[in-house]
Amino acid sequence: MYRLVSLLVLAAMVGACSRSAPIPEPAATLAGPATDAAAAADLPPVMGPERRILAVGDSLFAGYGLASPAESYPARLETALRARGINARISNAGVSGDTSGAGAERFAFVLRNQPRKPDLVLIEFGGNDILRALPPEQTRANLDRMLAAARAEGVPVLLMGMLAPPNLGPDYKAKFEPLYPALAKQYGARLVPFFLAPVIGKPDLIQADHIHPNARGVDEIVAATADQVAAALPGQ
Repeated sequence: MYRLVSLLVLAAMVGACSRSAPIPEPAATLAGPATDAAAAADLPPVMGPERRILAVGDSLFAGYGLASPAESYPARLETALRARGINARISNAGVSGDTSGAGAERFAFVLRNQPRKPDLVLIEFGGNDILRALPPEQTRANLDRMLAAARAEGVPVLLMGMLAPPNLGPDYKAKFEPLYPALAKQYGARLVPFFLAPVIGKPDLIQADHIHPNARGVDEIVAATADQVAAALPGQ
Protein backbone atom coordinates (compact mmCIF):
# COMPACT_ATOMS: atom_id res chain seq x y z
CA MET A 1 0.00 0.00 0.00
CA TYR A 2 2.68 2.48 1.02
CA ARG A 3 4.71 1.75 -2.14
CA LEU A 4 1.69 2.80 -4.17
CA VAL A 5 1.30 5.90 -2.06
CA SER A 6 5.00 6.54 -2.55
CA LEU A 7 4.47 6.99 -6.29
CA LEU A 8 1.94 9.70 -5.49
CA VAL A 9 3.66 10.78 -2.33
CA LEU A 10 4.63 14.31 -1.93
CA ALA A 11 3.69 14.95 -5.54
CA ALA A 12 2.67 18.20 -3.97
CA MET A 13 6.08 18.61 -2.39
CA VAL A 14 7.84 17.71 -5.61
CA GLY A 15 5.82 20.29 -7.50
CA ALA A 16 6.48 22.84 -4.83
CA CYS A 17 10.21 22.19 -5.00
CA SER A 18 10.24 22.59 -8.77
CA ARG A 19 8.55 25.97 -8.38
CA SER A 20 11.00 26.98 -5.65
CA ALA A 21 8.24 27.33 -3.11
CA PRO A 22 9.56 28.94 0.07
CA ILE A 23 10.20 26.73 3.06
CA PRO A 24 8.68 28.29 6.18
CA GLU A 25 11.33 29.89 8.32
CA PRO A 26 11.78 28.69 11.90
CA ALA A 27 9.82 30.64 14.46
CA ALA A 28 12.51 30.15 17.08
CA THR A 29 15.86 28.49 17.55
CA LEU A 30 15.10 26.34 20.56
CA ALA A 31 11.46 27.08 21.30
CA GLY A 32 10.84 27.19 25.01
CA PRO A 33 8.07 25.41 26.90
CA ALA A 34 5.48 24.32 24.39
CA THR A 35 2.17 26.06 23.81
CA ASP A 36 -0.75 24.21 25.39
CA ALA A 37 -3.07 23.25 22.55
CA ALA A 38 -6.00 23.37 24.98
CA ALA A 39 -5.77 27.17 25.07
CA ALA A 40 -6.65 27.27 21.37
CA ALA A 41 -9.83 25.21 21.41
CA ASP A 42 -13.18 24.86 23.17
CA LEU A 43 -12.75 21.46 24.75
CA PRO A 44 -15.47 19.10 25.91
CA PRO A 45 -15.32 18.35 29.66
CA VAL A 46 -13.84 14.93 30.41
CA MET A 47 -13.50 13.09 33.70
CA GLY A 48 -10.53 10.97 34.65
CA PRO A 49 -6.80 11.57 35.06
CA GLU A 50 -5.23 14.16 32.83
CA ARG A 51 -3.01 12.67 30.11
CA ARG A 52 -0.25 15.02 29.02
CA ILE A 53 1.04 14.71 25.44
CA LEU A 54 3.94 16.69 23.97
CA ALA A 55 3.88 17.19 20.19
CA VAL A 56 7.32 18.09 18.79
CA GLY A 57 7.58 18.69 15.06
CA ASP A 58 7.78 21.13 12.18
CA SER A 59 5.14 23.18 10.34
CA LEU A 60 2.82 20.16 10.10
CA PHE A 61 2.39 20.41 13.87
CA ALA A 62 2.80 24.20 14.10
CA GLY A 63 -0.26 24.74 11.88
CA TYR A 64 1.48 26.72 9.16
CA GLY A 65 -0.98 28.55 6.89
CA LEU A 66 -4.06 27.77 8.98
CA ALA A 67 -6.47 30.40 10.22
CA SER A 68 -5.73 29.88 13.92
CA PRO A 69 -3.80 27.63 16.33
CA ALA A 70 -7.09 25.87 17.06
CA GLU A 71 -6.89 24.29 13.58
CA SER A 72 -3.44 22.77 14.09
CA TYR A 73 -2.99 19.02 14.30
CA PRO A 74 -2.18 18.97 18.05
CA ALA A 75 -5.21 21.13 18.90
CA ARG A 76 -7.61 19.11 16.75
CA LEU A 77 -6.11 15.86 18.05
CA GLU A 78 -6.67 17.02 21.61
CA THR A 79 -10.35 17.64 20.85
CA ALA A 80 -10.67 14.24 19.17
CA LEU A 81 -9.10 12.42 22.11
CA ARG A 82 -11.34 14.20 24.59
CA ALA A 83 -14.35 13.24 22.49
CA ARG A 84 -13.18 9.63 22.99
CA GLY A 85 -13.26 10.14 26.76
CA ILE A 86 -9.52 10.69 27.20
CA ASN A 87 -8.67 13.71 29.37
CA ALA A 88 -5.89 14.76 27.01
CA ARG A 89 -3.87 17.96 27.19
CA ILE A 90 -1.47 18.43 24.30
CA SER A 91 1.43 20.88 24.30
CA ASN A 92 2.29 21.99 20.78
CA ALA A 93 6.04 22.34 20.21
CA GLY A 94 5.82 22.53 16.43
CA VAL A 95 8.17 25.04 14.77
CA SER A 96 7.71 25.88 11.10
CA GLY A 97 10.83 25.33 9.03
CA ASP A 98 12.49 22.90 11.41
CA THR A 99 14.60 20.13 9.96
CA SER A 100 15.22 17.04 12.05
CA GLY A 101 18.55 18.61 12.99
CA ALA A 102 16.87 21.72 14.40
CA GLY A 103 14.37 19.50 16.18
CA ALA A 104 17.13 17.42 17.74
CA GLU A 105 18.85 20.58 19.02
CA ARG A 106 15.80 21.68 21.00
CA PHE A 107 14.10 18.38 21.79
CA ALA A 108 15.64 17.58 25.17
CA PHE A 109 15.24 21.19 26.32
CA VAL A 110 11.53 21.24 25.43
CA LEU A 111 10.90 17.82 26.98
CA ARG A 112 12.58 18.71 30.26
CA ASN A 113 10.84 22.08 30.53
CA GLN A 114 7.28 20.79 30.50
CA PRO A 115 5.18 21.60 33.58
CA ARG A 116 5.16 17.85 34.27
CA LYS A 117 6.62 14.85 32.52
CA PRO A 118 4.44 13.95 29.53
CA ASP A 119 2.67 10.62 29.30
CA LEU A 120 3.56 10.49 25.60
CA VAL A 121 5.60 12.45 23.07
CA LEU A 122 4.75 12.69 19.38
CA ILE A 123 7.79 13.19 17.10
CA GLU A 124 7.18 14.49 13.57
CA PHE A 125 10.17 15.50 11.43
CA GLY A 126 11.56 14.76 7.99
CA GLY A 127 9.52 16.86 5.56
CA ASN A 128 12.01 19.72 5.53
CA ASP A 129 14.89 17.25 5.31
CA ILE A 130 13.25 15.90 2.13
CA LEU A 131 12.68 19.37 0.69
CA ARG A 132 16.37 20.12 1.21
CA ALA A 133 17.43 16.62 0.03
CA LEU A 134 19.47 16.20 3.21
CA PRO A 135 21.26 12.86 3.56
CA PRO A 136 18.98 10.22 5.11
CA GLU A 137 21.83 9.32 7.45
CA GLN A 138 21.49 12.77 9.02
CA THR A 139 17.74 12.40 9.45
CA ARG A 140 18.21 9.02 11.08
CA ALA A 141 20.90 10.30 13.45
CA ASN A 142 18.75 13.26 14.48
CA LEU A 143 15.65 11.16 15.10
CA ASP A 144 17.79 8.65 16.99
CA ARG A 145 18.99 11.49 19.22
CA MET A 146 15.40 12.51 20.01
CA LEU A 147 14.25 8.97 20.68
CA ALA A 148 17.23 8.40 22.95
CA ALA A 149 16.41 11.57 24.89
CA ALA A 150 12.80 10.46 25.33
CA ARG A 151 13.94 7.04 26.51
CA ALA A 152 16.32 8.67 29.02
CA GLU A 153 13.37 10.58 30.47
CA GLY A 154 11.17 7.47 30.50
CA VAL A 155 8.63 8.92 28.06
CA PRO A 156 7.06 6.69 25.37
CA VAL A 157 7.08 7.90 21.77
CA LEU A 158 4.75 7.81 18.79
CA LEU A 159 6.89 8.46 15.70
CA MET A 160 5.28 10.02 12.63
CA GLY A 161 6.80 8.54 9.48
CA MET A 162 7.42 10.19 6.12
CA LEU A 163 8.01 8.89 2.60
CA ALA A 164 10.44 10.27 0.04
CA PRO A 165 9.31 11.58 -3.37
CA PRO A 166 10.35 9.68 -6.51
CA ASN A 167 12.31 12.63 -7.92
CA LEU A 168 15.03 12.10 -5.31
CA GLY A 169 15.79 8.73 -6.85
CA PRO A 170 15.57 5.09 -5.77
CA ASP A 171 18.76 5.18 -3.70
CA TYR A 172 17.49 8.06 -1.58
CA LYS A 173 14.11 6.38 -1.10
CA ALA A 174 15.78 3.08 -0.19
CA LYS A 175 17.78 4.80 2.54
CA PHE A 176 15.16 7.26 3.79
CA GLU A 177 11.92 5.31 4.06
CA PRO A 178 13.12 2.37 6.21
CA LEU A 179 14.63 4.62 8.87
CA TYR A 180 11.28 5.28 10.60
CA PRO A 181 10.24 1.65 11.13
CA ALA A 182 13.82 0.72 12.01
CA LEU A 183 14.07 3.40 14.70
CA ALA A 184 10.60 2.61 16.04
CA LYS A 185 11.65 -1.04 16.41
CA GLN A 186 14.99 -0.12 17.98
CA TYR A 187 13.40 2.08 20.65
CA GLY A 188 10.12 0.23 21.12
CA ALA A 189 8.20 3.27 19.85
CA ARG A 190 4.81 3.23 18.17
CA LEU A 191 4.79 4.25 14.49
CA VAL A 192 2.44 6.02 12.11
CA PRO A 193 4.00 4.77 8.84
CA PHE A 194 3.13 7.85 6.76
CA PHE A 195 1.72 10.89 8.56
CA LEU A 196 0.42 12.61 5.39
CA ALA A 197 -1.22 9.53 3.86
CA PRO A 198 -4.82 10.80 4.39
CA VAL A 199 -4.25 13.90 2.22
CA ILE A 200 -1.97 12.68 -0.57
CA GLY A 201 -3.65 12.89 -3.99
CA LYS A 202 -6.49 15.01 -2.55
CA PRO A 203 -5.92 18.63 -3.61
CA ASP A 204 -9.06 19.78 -1.82
CA LEU A 205 -7.33 18.87 1.47
CA ILE A 206 -4.07 20.73 0.71
CA GLN A 207 -3.25 24.43 0.92
CA ALA A 208 -2.32 26.47 -2.15
CA ASP A 209 1.38 25.86 -1.43
CA HIS A 210 0.83 22.20 -2.39
CA ILE A 211 2.60 21.11 0.79
CA HIS A 212 0.58 21.71 3.94
CA PRO A 213 -2.86 20.32 4.76
CA ASN A 214 -5.69 22.80 5.12
CA ALA A 215 -8.10 22.65 8.05
CA ARG A 216 -10.13 19.86 6.44
CA GLY A 217 -6.93 18.00 5.70
CA VAL A 218 -5.82 18.30 9.31
CA ASP A 219 -9.14 16.81 10.40
CA GLU A 220 -8.61 13.88 8.02
CA ILE A 221 -5.15 13.25 9.47
CA VAL A 222 -6.55 13.44 12.99
CA ALA A 223 -9.31 10.97 12.13
CA ALA A 224 -6.72 8.56 10.71
CA THR A 225 -4.31 8.79 13.65
CA ALA A 226 -6.33 9.50 16.83
CA ASP A 227 -6.81 5.81 17.62
CA GLN A 228 -3.06 5.21 17.24
CA VAL A 229 -2.29 8.09 19.58
CA ALA A 230 -4.81 6.79 22.11
CA ALA A 231 -3.32 3.30 21.92
CA ALA A 232 0.18 4.70 22.47
CA LEU A 233 -0.80 6.28 25.80
CA PRO A 234 0.36 4.07 28.67
CA GLY A 235 -2.52 2.32 30.39
CA GLN A 236 -5.01 2.84 27.59
